[in-house]
Amino acid sequence: MSTVTITAADINKLRQATGAGMMDCRKALTENNGDFEAAIDWLRKKGAKVAALRSDREAKEGVVLAKTTADNKSGIALCVSCETDFVSKNADFVAFAQSIMDAAISNDVKSAEELNNIAINGQKIADLVNDKLASIGEKIGISKFERVDAPYVASYIHGANRMGVLVGLSKESADAGKDVAMQIAAMNPVAVDADSVPAETVAREKAIITDQVAADPKMAGKPSEMIEKIAAGKLGAFFKENTLLAQAFVKDNGISVADYLKSAGGVTVTEFKRVALG
Repeated sequence: MSTVTITAADINKLRQATGAGMMDCRKALTENNGDFEAAIDWLRKKGAKVAALRSDREAKEGVVLAKTTADNKSGIALCVSCETDFVSKNADFVAFAQSIMDAAISNDVKSAEELNNIAINGQKIADLVNDKLASIGEKIGISKFERVDAPYVASYIHGANRMGVLVGLSKESADAGKDVAMQIAAMNPVAVDADSVPAETVAREKAIITDQVAADPKMAGKPSEMIEKIAAGKLGAFFKENTLLAQAFVKDNGISVADYLKSAGGVTVTEFKRVALG
């Protein structure tokens, strides 16, 4: 057993450095004979064990952020997840998520894996996440990461950090960027236009629609060509409702998003990303 005297000041110092609980800090220092650095490592290992124990827990709450670089040429959207809304609404946790976002932007990060290896004040983000996990006792992590690069990128955060949107445009247009980002947040399109809908999505929708049409009693005995024609029409309706440019513009249902963009100076959408909790 350690003969080193662990003082309240030692415990407080470790607590301030790691965010871990007082009892955990006392035990970490006791187990490591008062060695401060070894105690920090011990707490990280404890955090990793907590993460393993909580691997089957669902972390559907958290903080979603979306931010662009100063020149608006790139944008990042990410979610730092946790288990409860009590934690997600905590000012310290929101600030923690914001520090991760700031590091992502300032280091021009391209992926979540790269982000976890970026250092803030000398500590890797992965280690900071582990320390935070140990201190709050919930499963947390960078659960979602998206990036958009374009001639102009707009960002939008909806619903108290519950959703973030990035929109890449062909040229600078702050108003169009904000309006289209709000459209994406509200209507959740699957792609920019029909041509950019993933092939597997088109195939799935076509199969479902064709089966629905064929199962209609009114279609009994009808030739397959007629069924396919009706299904094609319904697939067109799917594209109109679920692709960005074809959707009715939320600010004016009398026009499509494509029409709105034409009126905004012919700006076009290159891509978009939508990150939401859950």
